[in-house]
Amino acid sequence: MANSMSNAGASVTSRGDVDIGAAVRRSREAVGYSVEDLALTCGLTCAEITSIELGADVDPGRLRRIAAALRVPTSTFLLN
Repeated sequence: MANSMSNAGASVTSRGDVDIGAAVRRSREAVGYSVEDLALTCGLTCAEITSIELGADVDPGRLRRIAAALRVPTSTFLLN
């Protein structure tokens, strides 16, 4: 199965693509963080986080920082 339990926060589109932005947003909301809270915790700007959640930015370094701030495995966002 392509979508393992460790990637449960990621949604899959009808084409089979993973929506990383939605996975970030759901993970952020699951811990009760606002965009501002996450920005302060991981050292990114609100604009950078919003860009990631909208799917415009999938920079692996930024996603790793977000995963660390949210205390989730990077695999939540399909990073290795």
